Amino acid sequence: MAHTFDELVQKQRAADAAHATVEDLRETYGPPAERGMTGAQSGTYETALRAWRDLARDVQTALSEYAKETGRPRADIEAEVERAAADQAHRPPAG
Repeated sequence: MAHTFDELVQKQRAADAAHATVEDLRETYGPPAERGMTGAQSGTYETALRAWRDLARDVQTALSEYAKETGRPRADIEAEVERAAADQAHRPPAG
């Protein structure tokens, strides 16, 4: 599957947002190892964690495919995508 750089950035932003959700839940509910979570909280946390892992895996796969398609080093592309995703995250919405 062909990917564009902008698609990679969007995938990275989605993974970053999912990771932020996991971190927020961890802060709100406490560390999962303490298991002081209710059943609903545990379910919410586990769902968020799976979503983050799935999105992060999708980003990694897309980065590898893009690197292969373009013949560029994967590490360089990954760094560029992470910078672009962070830059977009700190921009005010257009409008």
